Amino acid sequence: MLGFLEHMGFWDWLGLGIVLLILEIFGAGGYLLWIGIAAALTGVLAFLLPGLDWVWQCLAFGVLAILTALYWWNHQRINKRDSAPSSLNRRGSELVGRQFALHDAIVGGRGKIRVGDSVWLVSGPDLPVGTQVRITGQDGVLLLVEAI
Repeated sequence: MLGFLEHMGFWDWLGLGIVLLILEIFGAGGYLLWIGIAAALTGVLAFLLPGLDWVWQCLAFGVLAILTALYWWNHQRINKRDSAPSSLNRRGSELVGRQFALHDAIVGGRGKIRVGDSVWLVSGPDLPVGTQVRITGQDGVLLLVEAI
């Protein structure tokens, strides 16, 4: 193994980088991406400095792998902090504030409204069919409404 490391050239590093990037395509979840980029950058460094000893090449690879991983970690941390909370799987919360006509009368505190091609259960004061209501909140799959 030591003999192989002593004769590593820039093609070996570029090949390792390409192999790692190809493996990343098959679903490594980002783990191999930054190591592959570090290997490719080490290949570029070995090309620019042809007399670079294998120890320095391996050290450069390790440092570049850590730096690229830290870069990505910092980038993800900043983007996660700046992003607004997702409303995925909370469609009812997107409806708060909107107005609809009652599809079924609210009797005993329960009724229905039609939103597009969906029918939602609503809770509020007893009201006849067709009354305009405003959605004020959500409790699970139940929309809370008030008369307008």
